[in-house]
Amino acid sequence: MKNIFFSKVFENPIIAAVNNIEKLDRAVSSPTEIIFLLVGDIFNLKKIVDEVKSKEMSIYVHLDLMEGFSKDIVALKYINENIKPDGIITTKSNLIKFAKNLGIFTIQRLFILDSLSLETGISSVLSTKPDAVEILPGIMPKITQEIHKKTHLPIITGGLIKEKEDVINSLNAGAIGVSTSKEEIWYM
Repeated sequence: MKNIFFSKVFENPIIAAVNNIEKLDRAVSSPTEIIFLLVGDIFNLKKIVDEVKSKEMSIYVHLDLMEGFSKDIVALKYINENIKPDGIITTKSNLIKFAKNLGIFTIQRLFILDSLSLETGISSVLSTKPDAVEILPGIMPKITQEIHKKTHLPIITGGLIKEKEDVINSLNAGAIGVSTSKEEIWYM
């Protein structure tokens, strides 16, 4: 799983963040290699994952945003064994730990709002050791550099990525990938 994610993100660092089900077809048709699924529910998740994987794209499911699933290890096991995404995204440290124990590729999402959330986030990822970290908002190159320097983990930036300059600044700051729901950027 690790090699799949990293080889695809190094090939194309733009990640399609699908936050609206109507965008899924456009994301699957885009040149991106990876989809971060930010919408879905207990009824459509398997169909979505299967559709994306049938196009030889990778899909990482944001557990916190899936409707109809509890945010616990039972839901995590069910999703892993029955739906089979390429990995998961979550803000919850306990789910990162459980997922790592199950051999699931993990991306821990951090919302950096102030100095305290920065310190807490760094402490959290040092404790959980996810496979990658996604930081939001992604338009803070200095913070991207700081988190990478202190954690030595692969960084993905997301949130408020609106133009090519934002992508370039993130990558120059050390991010390996940029997730965005802005469709124009999927075609960069």
